[in-house]
Amino acid sequence: MIGIVATLKIKEDSGAEFEAVASQLVEKVNANEDGVVYYDLYKENETTYVFLERYKDKEAQEAHGKTDYFIDLGAQMGPFMAGAPEIKVLASV
Repeated sequence: MIGIVATLKIKEDSGAEFEAVASQLVEKVNANEDGVVYYDLYKENETTYVFLERYKDKEAQEAHGKTDYFIDLGAQMGPFMAGAPEIKVLASV
């Protein structure tokens, strides 16, 4: 199993708009990706969000990033971002 912790910093006062787009991504991933064991979004504070992700294997993780909706919705989230996301890739033990 592969675990991902993706921390995203967003611009102040853009939380509602960011959440609207990010929630669509969570919904589409969970509905369409068989290799995803867990995928959800959490809010740390007003400008910090964390995607917690778990994939069956590396192939499932790689396939996730190539989906049309990931590419489209990721682009829609771009204007709300305050910098590049911090991505931690973890191996299950």
